[in-house]
Amino acid sequence: MRQTSLLPLMLAVASMPALAADPKPEIDRPESTPQAVGAAHTLRSIPEACARIEGIFTGQAAEPYRFAVVRTSPNCQPRARFVDADKARPSTASGWVFNDLISVPNAACPSQKAVVKVWRKPGASTSPELDAQGSARIYLGDSKQAAEGDKLAAIPMFAASMAVEGESCE
Repeated sequence: MRQTSLLPLMLAVASMPALAADPKPEIDRPESTPQAVGAAHTLRSIPEACARIEGIFTGQAAEPYRFAVVRTSPNCQPRARFVDADKARPSTASGWVFNDLISVPNAACPSQKAVVKVWRKPGASTSPELDAQGSARIYLGDSKQAAEGDKLAAIPMFAASMAVEGESCE
């Protein structure tokens, strides 16, 4: 009798460390293929922000991996913004969604890998209402009034942070 009453308590205590970790990402992906030192590679493309995340293993002990957000095309019109993760401090408590976890092993040092976390903050965009002809139209005058009145819908945002895990092979 006593053993069955302790079981729920033991299960609750055993699950506590899992609650403190990051939530499960929206995108479930396997570990990437190992990348060579000095070879630039695309980690993820985000078409809504007209950007891609590019990384490179440097081979330097001080900064073993470097990543940057690169614009995909000068003609692309972004529907979302990419913001600095250090300034935005994404978390589920502030409305951000843990979108993706990208793990890239170092081909020259199998014990080392770069881990990039991508966060997404949904915007408040909605489709415009249909007019009398059944078309969704956006009028310049209405948009100007909304902008002046600070009533524009929030646009989606993305942020990425990176950490290097494992030991250096030098």
